[in-house]
Amino acid sequence: MNHSSAIVAAGLALALVAGVTEARSQERACGSPDPVDTIDEMFDAIFACWQPPPGSAGLTLTLSFSIRKNGTLIGKPRATFSHMGDDAALNRVFVTSVLEALDKALPLPLSDSMGGAIAGRPLFPRFTAAPGGAS
Repeated sequence: MNHSSAIVAAGLALALVAGVTEARSQERACGSPDPVDTIDEMFDAIFACWQPPPGSAGLTLTLSFSIRKNGTLIGKPRATFSHMGDDAALNRVFVTSVLEALDKALPLPLSDSMGGAIAGRPLFPRFTAAPGGAS
């Protein structure tokens, strides 16, 4: 492992130890071809493709998945945490919106160093619908 890969891997380890990364405002457009070189940029690329459904404020879903060096998904994502509401139909729409966002964002345009550092490692993005529909 070269020096820059070691630095990226160390940053990745810190981010994974910290737990999850929550959806937040970002400047990146969904499907942007700009190379992803950090954990924050990777999650921004995914969250940029997510539009929480109306009425879903406060609903939360954390996924667990891994990706390959080329930015494609390994296996199927699984839910590791959720906070859903009483409306089963809205809950299904919310979960569908999260899975669709992941589908739209992939494959991620990972830089070579990021691809090497992140490949096969578990990721845990948390999708929480904010009041007013903003993520």
